[in-house]
Amino acid sequence: MPSVSVKLYSILYKFLLKKRLQSLIEASLQPNTTANPFGVTSRPDESVAPANPSFSDGVATKDLHIDPLTSLSLRIFLPENALSTTNSVLPPRVRVRASTNSPNTLKQDFGDYRGYSPAIDKRLRRLPVILQFHGGGFVSGSNDSVANDLFCRRIAKLCDAIVVAVGYRLAPESRYPAAFEDGIKVLNWLGKQSNLAECSKSLDGDLRRWIVHKQIVDGFGASMVEPWLAAHGDPSRCVLLGVSCGANIANYVARKAAKAGKLLDPVRVVAQILMYPFFIGSMPMRSEIKLANSYFYDKAMCILSWKLFLPKEDYNLDHPAANPLVHGNEIPLKHMPPTLTVVAEHDWMRDRAIVYSEELRKVNVDAPVLDYKDAVHEFATLDVLSKTQQAQVCAEDISIWVKKYISLRGHEFSY
Repeated sequence: MPSVSVKLYSILYKFLLKKRLQSLIEASLQPNTTANPFGVTSRPDESVAPANPSFSDGVATKDLHIDPLTSLSLRIFLPENALSTTNSVLPPRVRVRASTNSPNTLKQDFGDYRGYSPAIDKRLRRLPVILQFHGGGFVSGSNDSVANDLFCRRIAKLCDAIVVAVGYRLAPESRYPAAFEDGIKVLNWLGKQSNLAECSKSLDGDLRRWIVHKQIVDGFGASMVEPWLAAHGDPSRCVLLGVSCGANIANYVARKAAKAGKLLDPVRVVAQILMYPFFIGSMPMRSEIKLANSYFYDKAMCILSWKLFLPKEDYNLDHPAANPLVHGNEIPLKHMPPTLTVVAEHDWMRDRAIVYSEELRKVNVDAPVLDYKDAVHEFATLDVLSKTQQAQVCAEDISIWVKKYISLRGHEFSY
């Protein structure tokens, strides 16, 4: 069973969450309330971790706003291992420090690394890219929250990958399909970044000079070539990682990527990770009855979240965004990428996630399930639980499995 402290915190958390949901529902019912196309990506009471490009704990971060028409934003997590070269290893002691000339300029022992504008060098390591979608029931959470920042740093280091955390638009300001569209938009943006980087290499080896003199702008009209991804990202090894409702977004993006096929080149989704996905349906499963009043997120409050997210004129718990088991999906399940599903013993959503994984295995998709005992919903990503041993073990388990699909050599240990 969960500890006494977890049970007490769960009571407080549910009380605060219920108040937040009720205030959002009341605001959405106001007659003068209209949809906000620009949207919001976080709530005022969210604890935010500032971006830090200094590699102070082995991972550098920076924030981007990639769409001038919406609030869609990204936080990029670059592990320090990316600074090594493909034909050598890091010196025994790499000292990364701020330059005296510019606060955004970084130096290292084996050459210049100019912070936000590294030179494109074929010797630099190319890392897989993990697109991460945070949780929060579609109505809260953010990609730069303290808890999400800690989780993404952990994943970046363990998986030796660049993590791109997506700040998608929240409901009820932006209802379905806004968050799902944002996920697709980021995937397409990743492909544009790769293509622009290739153009820059063919015309000028110095990415910084290319940006200054050519002023290439991507299809959204706002973001130029992203230097960290251009220098270190390998979009042909792209993984989708979704947490709670973020797993719904990741699964939707995976479907669209499978349908698009080679149209997404050079981006290739090689795997997805669904952490305690926020699935539901009109016909309840065993866990949805037995554990309806479970810790942190009970079923009644989650239904309120769905009412805030789904279109008012099409509210249905068997909506494709809510229930992955409904028929009529655009792409057969056999075309889905390998899918790792994480579930918790005391989470009322667990059974539907397990059944979805079983459906994937029936069509020969690699779809294992990691089931954690004495665990609750968001046990590895919630702020108060993110530093527990179980949260660390979960991240390590994820890294073991995903390396089979993102490692250039393959990985001898896997589930």
